[in-house]
Amino acid sequence: MDKVITILAVDDHKMTALGYKYILEDAVFEDFKVRVEIGNGYDEGQKKIEASAKGIRYDIILLDIQLFPAEAKDPRTGQDLGKLARQVVPESKVVFMSSFSDSYRINSICQAVNPDGYLVKSEIDELSLIDMVKTVITKPPYYTHLALVAARKNIAQTFKVDEYDQAILYELSIGTRTKDITSVLPLSQATIDNRKRALKLIFGVQDKSDLALIEEARNRGFI
Repeated sequence: MDKVITILAVDDHKMTALGYKYILEDAVFEDFKVRVEIGNGYDEGQKKIEASAKGIRYDIILLDIQLFPAEAKDPRTGQDLGKLARQVVPESKVVFMSSFSDSYRINSICQAVNPDGYLVKSEIDELSLIDMVKTVITKPPYYTHLALVAARKNIAQTFKVDEYDQAILYELSIGTRTKDITSVLPLSQATIDNRKRALKLIFGVQDKSDLALIEEARNRGFI
């Protein structure tokens, strides 16, 4: 009997995850077959990852980054699910599949999760999906071209966007005043001001308002 590689695909657009499922389950692999389960959105993805820790582990977990609509104002992302997977099912391979190709965003994910692959959605086709599975199972990581270019840029970058920076961006996006963020995060007012200035420099809006910072951060997938 052929070995079965089990994959969990988590995306807030069910049709996208179904596309991955149909392509990979119909593909012909030399040494194994593929079975894909779907996690429709963050909460369902979280439940399936936690359940797998108590049962049969997924060989590969595919994660979108943005798993809530912008109007939901929910700060949780696929990055959080990636960190959860690393904690409860460290033997499962974690691969991100996102429309975001910003080098700072990819660097943030790599620092937090150290994924086994990253695919930019605009580059995903049948061949890249099949190649991703083969590579991740045998010799990870796997990056599509735009993801690889972004990852290489990180080597020369001085500034990094860490989890505190992302938390500051989220608080600003929901209307929290800068002076009130100190009650939410264990940071001083001076540290928050310095981080906000650095973020504006990173995103190229150093002479613009906080609203411009929020919009650019949203466009790059940080909110």
